[in-house]
Amino acid sequence: MTSRAGQSFDLGRALSEVGELLTVPLPPTGPTEALGDPATGEWTATQGPGFRVVPLWEGDPMTGVYAPEWSDAEEAAEARLRSLAEELGHRWGPHTEVPLHGPLLRWQGGSAVDPLVEALFRQDLYGDLVVWGPLGTTGRRIALTLGRSDGDQPLVLAALVSDRAVAASDGSSPS
Repeated sequence: MTSRAGQSFDLGRALSEVGELLTVPLPPTGPTEALGDPATGEWTATQGPGFRVVPLWEGDPMTGVYAPEWSDAEEAAEARLRSLAEELGHRWGPHTEVPLHGPLLRWQGGSAVDPLVEALFRQDLYGDLVVWGPLGTTGRRIALTLGRSDGDQPLVLAALVSDRAVAASDGSSPS
């Protein structure tokens, strides 16, 4: 569960929170750390060397949900991601997509992956990244992703900021 459980998706709030990521302090080195709400323990952010990942929205649990409601929930979550990406595209121009299936297979096989990518996987964020940047004079990258840990868990829309290139899964040039 994330700190966004039970909250409805608000495009304006999500845009604001993504924009704030451009100015948050990022640890230059050190371990990756998942942060939780002190009262509930729900995930609020993960930070590590040069990056921060935050949940923007969490859907409802999918326990006992079957088609067509299942498909409707997935389509609604993907529409939230697309609407946010479209608005960010108006600000920053076109994005690139970074597939995560290659790193996921390597990670599941026990191989090391980039700390940012591992942080995403540890929060069950397996969806491909929609990436902008480097942006402005900061050189930071912003990305969005959508994921869930297993079939009946809620979908989670998350954003990340990185002061480094976001590695491509196939070894091609990073974003």
